[in-house]
Amino acid sequence: MKEIDQCPVCGCEVNNRVLICKDYLVSGNNFEITACAECGFNFTNPRPEDDELSDYYKSEEYVSHSESKKGIINRLFLMARSYTLKKKLKTIQKYSNGKRLLDIGAGSGSFLDVCKSAGYDCMGLEPDADAREFALKNYGLELKPIEDFLNIEENSIDIISMWHVLEHVSDLRLYFNRFKEVLDKDGRLFIALPNNESKDAKIYGKFWAAYDLPRHLYHFRQKDIRNLAEQYGFSLQAALPMKLDAYYISMLSEKHKHGKNKLVRAFFNGMKSNMHARRNDNNYSSLIYIFKQDV
Repeated sequence: MKEIDQCPVCGCEVNNRVLICKDYLVSGNNFEITACAECGFNFTNPRPEDDELSDYYKSEEYVSHSESKKGIINRLFLMARSYTLKKKLKTIQKYSNGKRLLDIGAGSGSFLDVCKSAGYDCMGLEPDADAREFALKNYGLELKPIEDFLNIEENSIDIISMWHVLEHVSDLRLYFNRFKEVLDKDGRLFIALPNNESKDAKIYGKFWAAYDLPRHLYHFRQKDIRNLAEQYGFSLQAALPMKLDAYYISMLSEKHKHGKNKLVRAFFNGMKSNMHARRNDNNYSSLIYIFKQDV
């Protein structure tokens, strides 16, 4: 296990344990979340070594890689996906110019497939070889290994998207430095993240599925991602809700907590979370953050 001795956001060397969560997907082991004593940022600590992290994604239930239809929750996720993909595309079209799009953590390639059909010049990076094979077979997309991020030409990208991916990235500072290098000066950075200040996170506590330890290395609040981005010369243009996430995460959380699906309760908790967020600082279960570079 790898011990993190500095806060990934502010660099403070003091942190305190705030929560212990179980890995429900793969190992069944418990992992700890600590909070920075200075800025309050939450992160998984200790965590698996970088070369061991891929072992924690090896499950048919990891739907973003396999598009598995096993189980009612996965089937509901895939049913809702066509709507969310179209909404992501509209968001990209509204808040950005240019057609050169880089999707990091492209998974099975479904988002890039929609963007390609809309006329975007698409590049996708995905660390999982099986997901890359799926994208090639089902969408004709040749995704690149994540290591190719280091080889992209400077100022060659108009749009970078990361849909629930940044929380998985080991070296945040490396990524933000590269964002600044490869993005055109008028480019936009789209980052979707779970929000552990949401009402559903408070309802479910250690059972909240969006903690997803140890795959999620970081647990961002709105101010955390804004503070991190500002260190690299990015300013927030908009923060948009992903309202369906509250229902999906609540379904998974109910299963974590009770060992079985409780769809009616999950629906009402998801609705309660969205209603609370409308009244309380935009604290939805997940948000899309749109950043532009300060020039």
